[in-house]
Amino acid sequence: MELIQNTADLSAYLAADEVIDHHHPVVRETAARLAEGVADSYAYARAAYEFVRDTIPHSADADDPRVTWRASDVLERRTGICYAKAHALAALLRAEDIPTALCYQRLVHDDGSGHAVHGLVAVRFHGAWHRQDPRGNKAGVGAQFSLEGEQLAWIPDPASNEVDYPALYAEPHPAVLSALKAAPDRSALWKTLPSTL
Repeated sequence: MELIQNTADLSAYLAADEVIDHHHPVVRETAARLAEGVADSYAYARAAYEFVRDTIPHSADADDPRVTWRASDVLERRTGICYAKAHALAALLRAEDIPTALCYQRLVHDDGSGHAVHGLVAVRFHGAWHRQDPRGNKAGVGAQFSLEGEQLAWIPDPASNEVDYPALYAEPHPAVLSALKAAPDRSALWKTLPSTL
């Protein structure tokens, strides 16, 4: 699948905003800590990915009712669903001048009751975009950081109407962000997750 920038200007994928707030002190401090002792930007990207994947539990796995959406809040509260974790990773990567996009898949719900949009990131290295899934591993999910071929949490099944969306967004998709902002808790969010983009 060819990944397509939603915005032609590459600098948009380095920008800070309300969600990917990489100017925030907690993001800057975390980025500085992760950057200590790494050899280059590739090693930093892997360290940031593994930090978000492994030390910030996915709120569904942890049965945490809190909903986070701003990168600094995800890092501070140590919780979030896939979208929130993608926002946190994007902020950490952009804080170190690594172009990072938000991207999405449409997957069947865990309980089989319809579809939900799943959030990931794509990083730009070697003149190309490489998708990464910081969701967090669990039984049956073994996502890894890779620039040599995708190792995502899930591969969509077209027979189940699952989809890889090719668009690379500089900002969260409006449907995703509005669902996150409107939800008082995770159980309410689960009922309002976008099912398509």
